[in-house]
Amino acid sequence: MKSIFSLLTDSASTSASQMDAIYLFLVLVSIFVCIVVFGMSAVFVIRYRRRPGHSAVQSPEDSKLEMIVGGLLLVLVMALFGWGSRVYFHNSRPPADAMEIMVTGKQWMWKVQHPSGKREINNLTVPMGQPVKLTMTSEDVIHSFFIPAFRIKQDVLPGRYTRMWFEATKPGRYHLFCAEFCGTEHSLMGGWVDVVTPAEYEEWVKGDGAVAANETPVQTGERLFTTLGCATCHGATGSRLGPDLNDLAGSTVKLSDGTERVADDDYLRESILDSQASIVAGYPPVMPVFRGMINEDQLMQLIAYIKSLGGGASN
Repeated sequence: MKSIFSLLTDSASTSASQMDAIYLFLVLVSIFVCIVVFGMSAVFVIRYRRRPGHSAVQSPEDSKLEMIVGGLLLVLVMALFGWGSRVYFHNSRPPADAMEIMVTGKQWMWKVQHPSGKREINNLTVPMGQPVKLTMTSEDVIHSFFIPAFRIKQDVLPGRYTRMWFEATKPGRYHLFCAEFCGTEHSLMGGWVDVVTPAEYEEWVKGDGAVAANETPVQTGERLFTTLGCATCHGATGSRLGPDLNDLAGSTVKLSDGTERVADDDYLRESILDSQASIVAGYPPVMPVFRGMINEDQLMQLIAYIKSLGGGASN
């Protein structure tokens, strides 16, 4: 269904209707305030214009009127704050059953990998009615993942992960943009989001609708874990120079400096790329630094494998 007066694009996600409602309310309040302010200004200009035989008279201060208007404005502002906060927290906390899709921004394209291992370039295929969480990072500069029909936008930053989620409500094809100037070909960095039924999505995953992969991110991460020699220190049969990775994701880790950190995705990322930054208590600082040795896709796959060993990194 088109938004009111067709001024906005399609509304195709659960969060879109909430954002549109807030936007429409703000527009109506702004129109009402403008009518009141300019209407009263016109009345005052006419009624209290300068005329012969009339002189200005100082009116006494009306504290009651000030308190009533101030109170009404305070209630309005706090109501908007509460409403906006509720929508913000809802849109920033993905459901536990959300399907996680990995997205990497790069001048000037979007690279996408599904849980099945299937990949897409400048396209995102998702099932209707299924919460989808995007875990995103950039290989170079700041990008911004923007789907107007879903009313969602999130900056994609180099060196860290950002996330957003949505639940599509209507099948169709919707524009995808980069909303942050990222270089000379920024205007060409776009694509499409294809919303299909759950049955069509399963058929697409098994078919040739996109670039197929033989391995899931977890399987590729496990292979990299072995190839890079990680099992030597972290494996069940290894020397145990490093901590056990089973149930690590999402747990609290005690560090050698006495502090504690939650083993979320960002902690796992830092521990792989810059292993000397946060040394786990009780273990020697012998892990090599992998910065420059693996790319962003491989890093996401390693983290996916570690999370598959138990726990579940918090967002």
